[in-house]
Amino acid sequence: MSDVRAELTASVFKVEVAVGDAVEEGQPLVILESMKMEIPVVATRAGTVEELLVSEGEMVEEGAVVARLGA
Repeated sequence: MSDVRAELTASVFKVEVAVGDAVEEGQPLVILESMKMEIPVVATRAGTVEELLVSEGEMVEEGAVVARLGA
């Protein structure tokens, strides 16, 4: 399993995927919003979304795990 982490403290603007979705490396999983900028959090590798640990409107800290990818 592979953790996908937020690169900065921000609010979750939009969740782009659901648990069970197959994703490609570089595909946006979550869009964060900070200072009116939208920052995508992308899949670090191809796989399946095993867990989503955030929801829209939630605040996340830098380094927080937002999703977990499985094989």
